[in-house]
Amino acid sequence: MHSMTGFGRGSARRGETTFTVEIRTLNHRFLEWSIRLPRELAEWEERLRSRLQQELARGRVEVWVGVSGQIGPRKVQVDTDLAGSYYGAAQAIAAELGVEPGITAAFLLTLPEVVRLEEREADLEEWWPGCAEALERALAQLVAMREREGEAMAADLKIRVKRLRALAQAIMEQAGEIPRLYQDKLRQRLATLVAESGVDEGRLAQEVAFLAERADITEEIVRLLSHCDQLAATIAKEEPVGRRLEFLLQEANREVNTIGSKAQGLRISSLVVDCKAELEKMREQVQNIE
Repeated sequence: MHSMTGFGRGSARRGETTFTVEIRTLNHRFLEWSIRLPRELAEWEERLRSRLQQELARGRVEVWVGVSGQIGPRKVQVDTDLAGSYYGAAQAIAAELGVEPGITAAFLLTLPEVVRLEEREADLEEWWPGCAEALERALAQLVAMREREGEAMAADLKIRVKRLRALAQAIMEQAGEIPRLYQDKLRQRLATLVAESGVDEGRLAQEVAFLAERADITEEIVRLLSHCDQLAATIAKEEPVGRRLEFLLQEANREVNTIGSKAQGLRISSLVVDCKAELEKMREQVQNIE
């Protein structure tokens, strides 16, 4: 089990260039991407996404790639015509003032626009291994963090599933009294009506039995216990289980609601409230599970 939240950072050096990759993941119902790359590396986005999809199945994934140093090769371009103009102007001023010009080539290179750096298109295939190495380091750190958080959540969910199963079994122990309680209440309410109006007592007995049958919660408890077994088995799986856990919790909550609507006893009502509390705590946890 993995958490959907985590952070990883990795760096790698290739020549004089350093690549840094940061990955942050947050809760999300599906898999959503936000990848920020330097403009000249934009074509790497699909490579990054393809690699991350091998490790991440759910959540919002934010990726940042930074580069320190030069990617593309550079070439020095010297405007010799402009340098010559500077030199000629310096010679003319020196002759007019009667001084030595003292102009060197090194000095000319420092004058505005004499030298220009020309950046040639980079061979990105040559540089990709550096980014890939930084990506793997960031991804390893991210996955380790998500695993640690996932282990903690799995341990908590296992405890809560055990509590839910114990509550369901406690309800089962009380369930046998529900039909009898319904029968007693209905007979008390209808006793006077039978005596005064002469309603057929046999027919009333059938109605009482029918209502008592409707109040039976045995099936709901059996299904709730089955959901507990499925929750425990799903938590133990070594694969993304967040969505399946969400579905199972919805089904378990439906059974608990039905039990609560059928069972009127104070003891069972209290147990139902406890079941709902455990389910809500599990639902909050599951929202952060991949």
